[in-house]
Amino acid sequence: MAAMNESDSGAASGASERLIRAVRHVLHPLVRLLLAQGLTYPWLSDMLKGIFVDVADRDFQLAGKRQTDSRVSLLTGVHRKDVRRLRDEDGDRSSRMPPAVSLGSQLVARWVTTPRYLDEEGMPIPLARLASQGGELSFEALVATVSKDIRARAVLDEWMRLGVALLDADDRVILNSEAFVPARGFDEKVFYFGQNVHDHVSTAVDNVIGVEPAQLERSVHYDTLTPQSVAELERLAGRLGMQALKSLNRRAAELAARDAEDPAAVERMNFGVYFHREPMPADGQDENRV
Repeated sequence: MAAMNESDSGAASGASERLIRAVRHVLHPLVRLLLAQGLTYPWLSDMLKGIFVDVADRDFQLAGKRQTDSRVSLLTGVHRKDVRRLRDEDGDRSSRMPPAVSLGSQLVARWVTTPRYLDEEGMPIPLARLASQGGELSFEALVATVSKDIRARAVLDEWMRLGVALLDADDRVILNSEAFVPARGFDEKVFYFGQNVHDHVSTAVDNVIGVEPAQLERSVHYDTLTPQSVAELERLAGRLGMQALKSLNRRAAELAARDAEDPAAVERMNFGVYFHREPMPADGQDENRV
């Protein structure tokens, strides 16, 4: 009976076997994260109800017609009573940026794009911790360019906790060369996880269902490599990836400053780089891959 229900579900949605396998493959690492954090299937099942209703309500409306509970129920398979309850619930289900991430990303962008904070090779220079030590070339002055309400010491303490920066023996603040990449800080890492995975999957989904214009979503992948070869490629990817990120960040900061007062400035963008490595299955086959 369970197998029949699974088959019927796939047929009812018009999903191909290849799509079902792809979705299963995508969900594996997400379920691994949930189990690692003690979140179980009943919790996920309940949350998915709300997401199905949200997406159907927002993205599958008929032009000129009111979206009814019955239609949302028909689209999603969620019972109409649950649809009504979920549509009436208040609360923002979106992922909000932690204050430390919001302020930190602005500071890093200013540090890695402002000429006076860069050396001849375009790398961020160490900054004196206090304005009394370095004047404009100080971390205290840098923080003041973004916010005069936040103490530079509080920002520095948080950055040192996250591994974003460190203090050297000369009381200078050294920025992590990888820019704002928290080495610790669970909430901060989870925020970037949610944003980056969401944006990557959204781009891929739009391309699969044929939304125009198609967006950039490409990768380079090889099997049957030695660990040494993969390590070499990982180093190369890290170097080239950071070059691309820094170049794009520099131009994006210039455009953001230019567009700040433009009423047409209503879009956001996200460009990312990743590198994944793992052992191949013993038989060379992965049943979850499409």
